[in-house]
Parts: sequence; C-alpha cells; structure tokens
Amino acid sequence: MRHSAPAQLSLPALGCLILLAGCTAIGQPGGDWNATPAPAVAPQPRPDAGAAPAAIAPGGARSAAAFDRSSAADKAAALATPAGGAHLGQVTVSLGNPAEQGFWLRSALVTAARPGTVKLATGATVQVELLPSGGGGTQLSLAAYRALGLGLTDLPSVTVLGR
Repeated sequence: MRHSAPAQLSLPALGCLILLAGCTAIGQPGGDWNATPAPAVAPQPRPDAGAAPAAIAPGGARSAAAFDRSSAADKAAALATPAGGAHLGQVTVSLGNPAEQGFWLRSALVTAARPGTVKLATGATVQVELLPSGGGGTQLSLAAYRALGLGLTDLPSVTVLGR
C-alpha cells in the first residue's frame, strides 16, 4: 500500500498565492487601499458636432454662408482688380475667427493696419485690410476665404501685396 505524501509548495509559489489573495479585495467595496470614494459624475449630453458655439455665432449662424455677413457691395469691392502694390511676402494662411466680419489678413508681414491684396497661385485675388498678427500664424477672414473659393480647411500659400 502506497502512502501519498502531502503536497509541498515552494516558498515563491506560496508568496504568489498570498499576494493574489490580497488582490481580490482591490476594487471591491470597502477593499480598496484608498478609502476615499470617487465622486459620482453626472452624464453630460454630447454636444452637436456641427453646431457653432452660440457665443460667437452671429444670429444663430450654423454655416459658412450664414457667418459671412459681407454685403454684395463689399464682396464686389474686394474682388475688384487691385491697383497694384508692393510685394510683402508669401505665407501660408489658415481660416481666422469666422465671427470677425470683413475682408482682412492677420500677418507678421505688417506692423500697422493698411490696405493690401492677397493673391493665390491661380491668379485669384481679393483686396483685404492687412492687420498685424501679434504672434501666431497668418489668418485670413472667412469672407476672403469664400471670395477666393477656398475650402474652410484649406491651408493655401498666398502672396501678400501692400498698398
């Protein structure tokens, strides 16, 4: 008759079992090492991804056309053939604040406001007010973007002329 010897555990295996037994209490109510419960978070409604912030939307505008309040006369004047001007430089522009009306370009190319022209590589031009940027990148107004036929996410390289 054979006697079975009791199973013996090695010391490292016994240590692992003890650690695992202690881990089962973590995450259980009252078993967490940090006794301070996390504050409850109330569910928040998901914002409408297509909605413009109400604080800057003129008259509840929800589209580029609604944000652009330039008159037909303003657009015609901006698209009129410019009288020429001094070449100030070539820059890559991004869309500026759509709530800021008018035809303008904010750039480090000027230190004071002055009239100017923005010209695309295609030859399309728009007359703008050149404004100092105060740091950051060069921005073109929504009205000028639309007048040039640019997409709102386009980052075109433009030639800037000052008058």
